Amino acid sequence: MAQPKILSVDDSKMIHMVIGRAFKNYNVDLSFASNGVEGLAVATRENPDLIILDVTMPVMDGVETLSKLKADPVLKEIPVIMLTAEAGKENVVKIARMGIRDYIIKPFTEQVLLERVGRVLDLQPKGSGENRNKTLEDTANILVVDDKPAIIDQVRSAFSSTSWRVTSAAQCGEAIDLSSKEVPDVILINLSLPEGAAFNFFQMMRANTKTKSVPVFGMSVKTATEEQNRAQSIGFNGVITKPIDPSELFYRVCRAMNVDTSSRYFFVAGGIQVCKIPNNPSQIIATELANYISPKTREMVDSGLNKLLIDASEVQRIEMTIIKLLLQIVQSCRELSIKFRVIGSSEFTGQARAFEETKDLEVFADKESALIGF
Repeated sequence: MAQPKILSVDDSKMIHMVIGRAFKNYNVDLSFASNGVEGLAVATRENPDLIILDVTMPVMDGVETLSKLKADPVLKEIPVIMLTAEAGKENVVKIARMGIRDYIIKPFTEQVLLERVGRVLDLQPKGSGENRNKTLEDTANILVVDDKPAIIDQVRSAFSSTSWRVTSAAQCGEAIDLSSKEVPDVILINLSLPEGAAFNFFQMMRANTKTKSVPVFGMSVKTATEEQNRAQSIGFNGVITKPIDPSELFYRVCRAMNVDTSSRYFFVAGGIQVCKIPNNPSQIIATELANYISPKTREMVDSGLNKLLIDASEVQRIEMTIIKLLLQIVQSCRELSIKFRVIGSSEFTGQARAFEETKDLEVFADKESALIGF
């Protein structure tokens, strides 16, 4: 399992030291930022599994930073634990409405920090052994708790490219029975089930030793902010808004299960690494691909490969999202002395020349021509 990423955003070096000491014996990847502006930049680059965010900071404070996080389609689901001084407790009610997972009053002990973070992340001591990440070829069982057949069909459609099973239950009682027979890998539940059933179900899952670590996502219409905030505050892994965006659902579930999805974009063919850029990627898909560029290029060099084909043949229209991906791949190749060539249509080539950043980029019409002299 990949190490969980934790981002600490605080202007106090002392707080960063406390956090560093608290997690020194655990398999976590720590990042630090000294204000909200830096924090947003690091969060965009690293896509952490948890953000520890101070309320009072220069440049951009924690409340404004939290607001921007919640407005970002990629970052909005990242759990946030706020740090606040005793004198700032009156801000907690306001902040809680914005969807934080928890808050900690300063000063705090390392044990308190570990206990609160442990409610959100599965902290593994160093030396306890690590399992490999799941892949898209592995089996998985997704349990959907919803009384709307159309929603269940949408979830099945989102995962149709995999061999994963999507099991459904119309009521929480049925879902509990199914979970007792086979523990699901992920649970999706309708937050608007009658009498707060989804929230009671969540508490039961967390109280059961077999299911306490199973990721649980709520499903809710976009305007039902009260139930969404309630779900976030009691510990749901996130909320999927309806109508369901298949790419967002796929991304959230894969991330929750620590699934390595790099095979969607990176593969080896004929002894050459290929990076396939999808057509018109959403911000979530672009972020997913961007997060793999650096580790996959390092991995290919480590394995003895030094040639990369950037396959943009499916891209019909170049926008800044595509430009940024291309530049990131090219930069990584140059830093690691990787030879690269770009494949794209004539339309792609013409559009690339219209951008200052890519006007000098040589583009080949197909794989065969790109491989000549490569």
